[in-house]
Amino acid sequence: MRLWRSVVGKLWMTILALVSFVLIILTMLLLQFFETYHVNQIEQGLSEQARKISAIIEAHADDNMGEKIVFEIVDDPVGVAIAYNEETFLYSPTSETEGWIPKSVFLDDQELSKVFSDKVQVRKELSLAGKEERGSRYDNFIVAGVPIQIAGDNGAIYVYQSLAALKDTTQKTTRLILLAAGIAIVLTTIFAFFLSTRITAPLRKMKEAVLEISKGKFDTKIPFLSHDEIGELAIAFNQMGKRLNFNMNVLSQEKEQLTSILSSMADGVMTFSQNGSILITNPPAERFLQQWHYVGEQDSPIPTELDELLSQAIKTEMEQIGELQLQGRYYVVIVSPLYTQNQESVRGAVAVVRDMTEERRLDKLRIDFISNVSHELRTPIAMLQGYSEAIIDDIAGSEEENKELAKIIYDESLRIGRLVNELLDLARMESGHISLNYEDVDIEKFIERIIYKFKGMASENDVALHSSIALKGQTWRMDPDRIEQVLTNLIDNAIRHTKDKGSITISQTEHAKGIAISVQDDGTGIPEEDLPFVFERFYKADKARTRGGAGTGLGLAIAKNIIDAHLGTITVQSKQGQGTTFTFFLPYSPSES
Repeated sequence: MRLWRSVVGKLWMTILALVSFVLIILTMLLLQFFETYHVNQIEQGLSEQARKISAIIEAHADDNMGEKIVFEIVDDPVGVAIAYNEETFLYSPTSETEGWIPKSVFLDDQELSKVFSDKVQVRKELSLAGKEERGSRYDNFIVAGVPIQIAGDNGAIYVYQSLAALKDTTQKTTRLILLAAGIAIVLTTIFAFFLSTRITAPLRKMKEAVLEISKGKFDTKIPFLSHDEIGELAIAFNQMGKRLNFNMNVLSQEKEQLTSILSSMADGVMTFSQNGSILITNPPAERFLQQWHYVGEQDSPIPTELDELLSQAIKTEMEQIGELQLQGRYYVVIVSPLYTQNQESVRGAVAVVRDMTEERRLDKLRIDFISNVSHELRTPIAMLQGYSEAIIDDIAGSEEENKELAKIIYDESLRIGRLVNELLDLARMESGHISLNYEDVDIEKFIERIIYKFKGMASENDVALHSSIALKGQTWRMDPDRIEQVLTNLIDNAIRHTKDKGSITISQTEHAKGIAISVQDDGTGIPEEDLPFVFERFYKADKARTRGGAGTGLGLAIAKNIIDAHLGTITVQSKQGQGTTFTFFLPYSPSES
C-alpha cells in the first residue's frame, strides 16, 4: 500500500494508465482499419475475378470450354458458382473443400437475386448462420455477383470467399498488437520508475532532512545534484535550514538570558494564560506559591486577591496593582496584560510579586526608632529629674527618704546605662565588631546552671522549668558567655509571657550538622502580624500580656546577632494563646568539622 501512496507509485500509475489508454484506443482503431481494409480488398478482388470469369464463359459459350477454364484458374479459397439460369448451378471444385453456398441462398437473397432480375453487379457480406442447407459450413462469406447472358437465358457468375481466413489474420494481427502493447507497457514501467527515481531520490533526501530538522538538527543539509526545480528547491531548503539554525540559536540564547534574568530577580514573576493557568514562574514566585499552598485553600492555585487582579487585567486590558498579606509578610502585586503578536487581543497576563516586608520593616524602624528611644529614656529621665528636684527642694523629711530617693535615681541611671550599653553592643554586633571566645562546654551542665539561675524567678511567678538534653555528658565548642546571654533573654521573655501554673521547657537535640536548643513555653503567644519583627530592635509584646516590667526591647535583636556570629540561625514559631517556641541552631565549629 505504501507504493501506491508514494510519488513513484502515483507517477507510475499515471504514466501506465495514460499509455494503456492510448494503446487500447490505437488497438481498436487498427483492428477496425485492418478488418475494413481486408474486406474491401477481398470484395474488389472477387468483383474483378467475377468479371473475368463472366468474360471467359461468354467467350466459350459455343464450345463448352468456359467452365473448365474457369475451374482451372480459380484457386483456393475462392469458390465460384456459375448459374446459366435459375435452375442450373455449377460449382467449382474448391467450393467442396472451402464450403459452398446453396443456390437457394442466391435466389432468395433480395440483393443477390438482383443479378438475375436487374442484371447488375452486386457485392455483399453474407452470413449463413442459422441456415441448415446441406453442405453449408455455417460460415460468413463475401459474395460478388456479375450477370451473364448465354443462349438467350439470363445467368449469373457468383464468386465468393469465406471470411475464416480474414478472422485468422485479424486474430494474428490482434495478438501482434497486444504483444507490442505489452512490450510498450513494460518499457513504460521501466521508464516511469527511472524517471520517478530521478525525481523522488532528492525528495526522499529532503524528507529525511525534514525529519532530522524536526528532531532539532537544524544544520542538516541536502546535496543538490541538478539545476532544475528540484535542485533549486534543495538550495532553498538548505538556506531555510541555515536560517532556522541561526534563529533557534538566537532564541535559545534569548531564552537562557531571560531564564537567567528571571532566576536572578528578587521579585517573583508569573505568567498566566487567558483562562488563569500558570505558565511560567521564577524561584521567588515558586516560594510565594508554596507559602500560599501551605496556608491557603487547596483547590485555589493562587490567592484570591491575585485572582481578582488577574481577572480585572484580562477584562479591562489595563495594568492592575494590589497588596496582600501572607504568613506575616507583605506583598505588592502588579498584573499587566499580555497581547497576541498582532496586538489585537489579550492572550494572558504577567504578574510581578514584590516582597515589601523589608521595606515595611525599615519604615516601621524609621517610625518607631525615635519614639522607642525617647520612650525608653523618657521615664528614667523624668524620674531622675523629679527625684533630683525633690532632693534639691528638701521635700524628703528624713535621711532615709533622701537615701531612698537617691537609690531610685541610681537605679534609673543604671537603667539608662544598660539601655545605652545594649544599644552600643547591638551597634557593634550589627557592624561586625564582635569577638567570640570559643570553649568546650558541657551542654548538660551549662543548661542546668542557667535553669538553676532562673529557679527563684520562675517560682515567684508560679512557672515550672524543665529540661530535655540529648548530648548528656558531651561537650560543644561555643562562646559560653554569649550563648548564656541568648538563653537568659529567651527564658526571661518566656517567664514574663507565661501565665500561672505554666511550664517552660529548654530542650537540646542533635542534628547532622550541629545542635539545636529550644525554649518552649505554653504562654500567650505572639500575634501573626508581629512574627516578622520579633528580632528587631525595640520590639516589645503588648504590655497587657506581660507579667512584671517590660525590658528594653533589644534582647532578641542581640540574641539574633550572637547566633549569627556563631554562623547559626534562630527561628520562632508561635500561635496566639498556645505558646511560643524559640529555636537556635549552632553548627559545628571549623575546628570540629
